[in-house]
Amino acid sequence: MSASDASLYEELILESNDRSRSVDIKLGTISIDYYEDLFSPTITAKVRVVNTGDSIAKEGSKERQSIYNGLPLRGGERLSMKILDQGKTGKGEEKKGLDFTEPKQNFIVSSITDVISQSERETFLLNLVSQEAITNETTRVFKKYSAIISTSVEKILTDDKIGFKLDKSRFEIDPTSNEYKFIGNLRKPFTTLVWLASKSVGDTKSNTTAGFLFYQTQDGFRFKSIDKLTEQESKATYTYTEVNESSISKNNDFRILNYTIDRNQNLLEKLRLGTYSSVRLTFDPTDFKMKQRIFKFEESGINDLGNDFVLPRISDESDKTLKDVPTRIFSQVLDFGTVEPDARKKENADPIKYQAQSAMRYNLLVTQLVSVTVPCNTDLRAGDIITCRFPKISRQDSERFDEDTSGKYLIKELCHHFDPDRSFTSMKLVRDSFGDS
Repeated sequence: MSASDASLYEELILESNDRSRSVDIKLGTISIDYYEDLFSPTITAKVRVVNTGDSIAKEGSKERQSIYNGLPLRGGERLSMKILDQGKTGKGEEKKGLDFTEPKQNFIVSSITDVISQSERETFLLNLVSQEAITNETTRVFKKYSAIISTSVEKILTDDKIGFKLDKSRFEIDPTSNEYKFIGNLRKPFTTLVWLASKSVGDTKSNTTAGFLFYQTQDGFRFKSIDKLTEQESKATYTYTEVNESSISKNNDFRILNYTIDRNQNLLEKLRLGTYSSVRLTFDPTDFKMKQRIFKFEESGINDLGNDFVLPRISDESDKTLKDVPTRIFSQVLDFGTVEPDARKKENADPIKYQAQSAMRYNLLVTQLVSVTVPCNTDLRAGDIITCRFPKISRQDSERFDEDTSGKYLIKELCHHFDPDRSFTSMKLVRDSFGDS
């Protein structure tokens, strides 16, 4: 079976808000879209359903009603979902598909939209979020944390009082090297974790730079260094061709169906954000002195997905390039004694070590942005690396791939789409450089 064929809905059970009633919606589901995003702390999904008026018995009688009024749908319902897509993995193994049948991993209905009621049928769209997204809105971070950031992140995710109470198998945290003392100040957990990611510096043993991401995949939560993500091995190789290959002699599961290059550098934006060079100004309240440090691109030590690129000179008369002239100024008052009264001579997380570098890392990551659609592959996750082979536009050398656009890409976001006729995966891929390294 091809990965583009219709997938198998093994379980789609919708449970009422009070957990007393449930209904199987497999036969009435006409489309499912599942989403992951590196810049989103929660997974989401959309399920479109069509059903007749005799889908579920009315509570307390034998009369049957539609799902919308009979369950009823009011928000907060649970959806247990398991979908198996066709085809095999890149290693020839069977796919595991999407599995959210464990009670703690069930989706929650956040809203019901596009409701159309007719005399014999109704349609509606279920907008789903993970259970942790609901917990995030009902709790706050209020404690004081004084450990290295990765330890604080683990405490927040496992804290009973905050409400997540996650098992360690449901999250993965890259170690950080910098300590940061802070008080929760009643922030939401996701807000706190994304904020901590921007202040994190990688473990010195692994030679990683500043810049982390906090996001959720079907496997759980991830607090990952951008450098660690770019160091991964490619999970699959996809090739674009306009020739229809025989399904007997060729595996089309790893073919790019279509693609667009949405962004290929934005130089002015990068300069405004200080991606290549910036000035860091800090004010020390203990001696009333200002300190200045210039941060340059070559100091970053980042791991490129592609080849290094050469920045243009600032003018024809100068030998300096854009990385030699700071284009952004960061300023901050150093934190002395705010959390620890006796810490007057040691600042709380020196911003010189992370702020300019993390800003550079985030902005550089989206230098290239490519949208691709491929046959469905539920083995892919946001944060995975894939290799793409795009054609070279040349009459003389049409068989070779374009060396500038081909290469490794990081999956920024993905959508697995399922309907009765087909299944495919749409992705937005990012890269911090050009060419195939």
